[in-house]
Amino acid sequence: MRLTKSGLGLKEVIEKAIRDHVITNSEYEEIMKVASDDGIADDHEQRLLSQLQGMLANGTLKKIPG
Repeated sequence: MRLTKSGLGLKEVIEKAIRDHVITNSEYEEIMKVASDDGIADDHEQRLLSQLQGMLANGTLKKIPG
């Protein structure tokens, strides 16, 4: 799997949220923007977004205002 610049940027933002155990609405919006900036959701980006959604769904990450 080839890592893209946008995929690496997405990884950084998601890892910050994981370290904090929370994600703000603005961080979530930033993640969605980074994921769609190049118009292509590659395998790496899709996996990262899937992990993020899973963590939000199971309560590992909490989405908060901000």
